[in-house]
Parts: sequence; structure tokens; C-alpha cells
Amino acid sequence: MSLRHAVLGLLSESPASGYDLMKLFNASLTSVWPATQSQVYGELNKLTTAGLVEVAAHGPRGRKEYAITDDGLAELRHWLTEVAPTGPQRHDGLLRVFFLGILTPLEAQSYLLTQAETAARAHTAYEQIDRTAEWDDEMISVYGRIALEYGLRMSTTMEEWARWAADEVTSAKARKAGELARAQRGRERPEQDEQPAGERHSGD
Repeated sequence: MSLRHAVLGLLSESPASGYDLMKLFNASLTSVWPATQSQVYGELNKLTTAGLVEVAAHGPRGRKEYAITDDGLAELRHWLTEVAPTGPQRHDGLLRVFFLGILTPLEAQSYLLTQAETAARAHTAYEQIDRTAEWDDEMISVYGRIALEYGLRMSTTMEEWARWAADEVTSAKARKAGELARAQRGRERPEQDEQPAGERHSGD
């Protein structure tokens, strides 16, 4: 997803000013694709130059109301139907799990419980959005509620997994694997230290 398509998507429902778009972002998209005011206004300028949106009306104090053009709608439809989602191909937090055996079982468990608490806080935040959002029959509300459900379910799953994993890293099997890895590292280090000085610095 890109900011360009987020702005086009919001304007596809109705014309809006930059201020209106920021309100919509904060009310509906911030948990999925957060954006700052400068980013939104900058994107509006780019979209206008590209002919994907146009200034539909002017108001007091330089207020501009933007509307999506036919080309903009075609670009949005193309993105929705023909461009495959990229998704989170890199996950820093999950990558670390592969190497938690480097830590003590207590350290590994602490890391995973922290992830569980983070997921629980995210779930609480999603619940707050669900309670306070002014859901109506407009497109952004109907489909925004569907997107919010993803956050609710994924945060629940993440918390459950992290708490399960926190128990797993203290299991006998995990402890044994960590001990074997540490023993292997212990056997390798003396051999490296015992190399003659000439061999260690042969590249000098």
C-alpha cells in the first residue's frame, strides 16, 4: 500500500480538503497506514500534478477541496485489482525468535512476554477505536470496520502465540538446544585462541 492510494481511496468516496483528509486518516487509517500532515499535503500536490486529483472548490483562507479524477479512479482500480499486495516480508521481531537460544531461558521468556504485552496493548487500542468510532453506512466505515477486525484478531493471535512461546523456551527441549549451542561455541573459542600469532595475523 502507498500513501498515494490511501489518499485516492479516501477521495473516491467524496471530495475533501487536506484538513478533512487528515481527520479521516486519524479516524480510520492511522492504525494501518499512518501519515503526517506534511505527507498528506505533499501527496495531494503530487496527485494534482499527475492529474489524478483536481481542485474542485476554493474556500476561505486558501482552503482547497480536492476531488478524484477519472484517471485517479482508474489508477485506484488498477492498484486494487492488478497490483499484488506486498505484505510484511520482513519481521524484525519474529527474526529474533530464531536466535533466542543465544539468551538464557529467562531472557528469552522475558522477550516473548514483552511481545505478548505489546500485542495486548494493541488489542486494547483497537477495541477503543471500535467503541468510539462513528460507524455509519458510508464506504470508509463499512470497510474500515472489516479492516479493524483484522487488527483485533491478529493482536489476539499474537498475544496467545507469544505467551505459548514464552513457555516453550523454558521447556527441556529448548534448554538442551541452548546448552548444546553454548557448549559448541565454548569448544570453538579455545581453538581460535590457540592459533599461533603468525597465523592469526598472516594477512598483515
